Amino acid sequence: MSTRPAKSRDPQRRILSLWFPRLGAERVLRAEPGLAEVALVTVAEIGNLRQLASTTAFAERQGLSRGQALSEAMVMCPDIITRPADPAREAAQLAALRRWAGKFSPWVSEEAPEGLMIDLTGCAHLFGGEDQLFAQVHEDCADLGLSVCAGIADTAGAAWALARYAGGGGLAEGRNGDAIDQEARATRSRASKRHWVKGGAAPQAKVARGGVARIAPRGGTRQAIGALPIAALRVDAEITAGLARLGLRRIDDVLGLPRASLSRRFGRGLTWRLDQALGVEPEPISPAAAPLHFAVRLSLPDPIGLEEDILAGLDRMLPVLCDKLRAKARGARRARLELSRVDSTRQIVEVGLARPADRPDKLRPLFAMKLDEVDAGFGIDQLRLVAHVTEPLHTATHKGGLIAAEEAAKARGESDEMADLIARLGARVGLEAIRRARPADSHVPEKTDVPLAAAWSTAEAPGTWPKPARPRPLTLFRPEPVSAPDTPDIPPSFRWRGRVFQTLSATGPERIAPEWWLDDPDWRSGVRDYWRVVTEDGARLWLYYAHGGLNSAGWFAHGDFC
Repeated sequence: MSTRPAKSRDPQRRILSLWFPRLGAERVLRAEPGLAEVALVTVAEIGNLRQLASTTAFAERQGLSRGQALSEAMVMCPDIITRPADPAREAAQLAALRRWAGKFSPWVSEEAPEGLMIDLTGCAHLFGGEDQLFAQVHEDCADLGLSVCAGIADTAGAAWALARYAGGGGLAEGRNGDAIDQEARATRSRASKRHWVKGGAAPQAKVARGGVARIAPRGGTRQAIGALPIAALRVDAEITAGLARLGLRRIDDVLGLPRASLSRRFGRGLTWRLDQALGVEPEPISPAAAPLHFAVRLSLPDPIGLEEDILAGLDRMLPVLCDKLRAKARGARRARLELSRVDSTRQIVEVGLARPADRPDKLRPLFAMKLDEVDAGFGIDQLRLVAHVTEPLHTATHKGGLIAAEEAAKARGESDEMADLIARLGARVGLEAIRRARPADSHVPEKTDVPLAAAWSTAEAPGTWPKPARPRPLTLFRPEPVSAPDTPDIPPSFRWRGRVFQTLSATGPERIAPEWWLDDPDWRSGVRDYWRVVTEDGARLWLYYAHGGLNSAGWFAHGDFC
């Protein structure tokens, strides 16, 4: 029985590899076009060394190159202009380029951080052939202000190699010995005779020197990449250096060697990458999945302006939006209502939820609370509802009865009613303003709990809050000075907040030492002796005597038990 060959081994398969060697610097240049005639570079911190992450063409003409230390670059070019590297924005720009590359083929994948891989199988003829498509790519990138190196071959590995190492496009990263044209002539001559078999003429050296075409002919992968350096196989630098010590610098030098000996000495990675480049090992191209998008739009025949009309439109859109969320097992965490007015202006109402939801009754009350902020102007003719922040929402089996509800609340740490209350309060004051305390592992009184946003954290299960070894005050405030004798003995009377207190009883002391590994301004007074003091007028205070450190000693009030 015949089987259909894998797509990656199809002899008609054609792959386009795009490399943007100056992506980071040219992203900055697009935002600041006035820096086109200066040595602009982006800088990244690698360990304790600041290196050039990307350079512009002008900077490269001044002798600068990526990977170079910033201190060395400043000596070579005193007028250098630096900008910090921003991997997140560069990744976003690469994603935008992936969408642009969709004009050539629907099968486009990202080769982070600076490359794209495109499966052109069956698509090149739409642009007049591979040569015209190749020219179109360079023309589009020139219009975008981007430098690009491209390669087309039968396999992804070969296309990647041609894009980065063939053609001599002038984008080399300095003299590193990987390129064949950087070798001495005598070295190349010896390398060409290294595998010469007696009885025949010594083969002539095949030197790239910028003459390797970036479009490999069909079925000519081996000949197209043979003159390229070993680094074009996407192997580790240690493997490249190890082969270079043996005099093996080009791909041609290892094609005829026994695979078993290569694997034993350099690992399976070398032969695996070589088989990928030649098409023996499959290397599929997986396009990025479309981003999740949850939105519903309602166009109105006549403009509206009443809250009741907007709510009626919401009642029609919310079930549709929630159906879309449930189909993807997602829940809305933030939702936005966009109201388009007849004068081409737009107003936005946004709500947030303490827990992801996929039911209309969870979203509608939040929008209803904020519709009084809407200014309809001359009328609203279009509504658009978007769930722009979503989270996975696992399906649950609903059980009846009080016991099932209590078990579910215990598992979640809080009830649905509490989540709804947080969402309703957040609609008025903002979700970030509602906080809850969670226990923290610290012996310092004011650090035994940490405040967290209630909407983005879970409640502590009942009974799990650690009980302190000694009683703690109900109210804890920053230390306030107390006028009392400067002695560790509990004072019979003291003055605090403009009042004089008479000590009735006192329990203590409880000695607490500061965290010596941290420099807390409130603890620069050194070790503290805490006392629980009851005054004659009924006040129950938490006082401590600071023994002195960077600050002077004395008495302070830290809390109130009432």
